[in-house]
Amino acid sequence: MCPEGFFVRKPSPQISDLGHSAPQSGAQGAPKAIAMTTTTAKKLTFEEFLEQYPDGLGIYELVNGQIVQVEPTRAHKNVARYLVKSFDREIERLGLDYIVDKDIVVKTVTNFLKEQGRNPDVSVVSASKWNSNVMAYGALTEPIQLAVEVVSTNWEDDYVDKLDEYQRLGIPEYWIVDYLALSVALRRNRF
Repeated sequence: MCPEGFFVRKPSPQISDLGHSAPQSGAQGAPKAIAMTTTTAKKLTFEEFLEQYPDGLGIYELVNGQIVQVEPTRAHKNVARYLVKSFDREIERLGLDYIVDKDIVVKTVTNFLKEQGRNPDVSVVSASKWNSNVMAYGALTEPIQLAVEVVSTNWEDDYVDKLDEYQRLGIPEYWIVDYLALSVALRRNRF
């Protein structure tokens, strides 16, 4: 592990080296974010997940010791892209010390102390923290300032699992953008 809660990862295997399960379909024919799980002989730790992360081949999370590929719908991506641009403009306008990104992996822990690797749809992190180790990959073990999840059909992950994990990590603010129901949930941790 690198200083300041960053991880450095080794070159990853090719997607052909990983075994995947078939994509799942949503309820009543609704589009569902595709989740594909790699098959591994043992449950991976967060560090092992980063070492095996398939670079440039999609979005992946570590869930219950397995590498899971998540492919959001176009509508989901459009909402996340709008938020990244909006946050970025506002940060620049106000001269704040933040960076906004959609490719930051955050180490979380479940209530059973299982290590997870989550990739929020939008992350806001202190620029000074981010730039303290610019040679590290985009994986953090410390709380970011804001995590935003855009809900497609994986609502239980966002409303239950990630809410609990982000709260355990100490992320002070978590937004759930539920564009299908046209509502936004806001969760602030009080410490």
